[in-house]
Amino acid sequence: MLKKIRNELKEKSEKSLAEFTKNLCPNNKEEILGIRIPILRKMAKEIIKKDWKSYLKEIEETKQEQYMEEIVLEGLIIGYSKINIEEKLELIKKFVPKINNWLINDTFCSTLKVKEADTKKIWDFLQPYLKSNKEFEIRFAVIMMLGNFLIDEYVDKVILELDKIHNDGYYAKMGVAWTLAEIGVKYNEKAMRYLKGKNNLDNFTYNKTLQKMRESYRISKEQKEELKKMKRK
Repeated sequence: MLKKIRNELKEKSEKSLAEFTKNLCPNNKEEILGIRIPILRKMAKEIIKKDWKSYLKEIEETKQEQYMEEIVLEGLIIGYSKINIEEKLELIKKFVPKINNWLINDTFCSTLKVKEADTKKIWDFLQPYLKSNKEFEIRFAVIMMLGNFLIDEYVDKVILELDKIHNDGYYAKMGVAWTLAEIGVKYNEKAMRYLKGKNNLDNFTYNKTLQKMRESYRISKEQKEELKKMKRK
C-alpha cells in the first residue's frame, strides 16, 4: 500500500509548486513533491475508507525516508480517523516529532477537530508541548489552542500559557503572536488588558501581535490607531 500511494503522489506532483513550497518552508528537511493540499485531503479521505491502520503501520515499520507530502498525508489520515480519543492521542504523540515546518503543523492542526467531551483531555495532552524547548512542538500546541481553545472556559488559561512561552524559534513566536491577535479580535478587552499590562512577551512577539491585530478587518479603525501607538521600540 505504501508503494502504491507513493506512486499516486508522484503522479499528482507539480514541479512549479514544489519550488514554490520550498521557498515557503525553507527549514523543511524532506524532499518536496509539490502537491496541493486539497488533493492530499481528498486522498486521505479515500485512504480512511480502506485499511488505513495498515498503511500507518507500514510507514512506521519500513522507516524509510518520506516526502514532505507523505508526512502531511499521514497527519491528515490521523486527523480524519474515526477512533476513540485515547487511540488518537497515541497516534498524535508518534506524529508530532515529524513536524518540522509550519505547513505540516498547521495543516495537521486544522484537521484535528476536538469534540467537546474530549476538550480537557486534549488540553492536558498539550501541556508538555507548551513547556517544550523545541520550536515545532511549541508551534503544535499553540496552534491547537488557537483552533480549539479560544472559548469562554479556556481563553484566560490560554493567555497564561502563552505568556510562559520563551523560545527563540521564529515559528513558535509567530504562533504565539497569531493566537494572541485572534484573542484580540474575539476577546478584545482581555487581550488589551494583557498587552497593556505587565507581560513576558519579547519585543518581536509583542509587536507582531499588534501588527496582526491591525491587519484584521474585525478591528476598528480607532483601535488600529491605538495599537500603532503601543508598539515597542
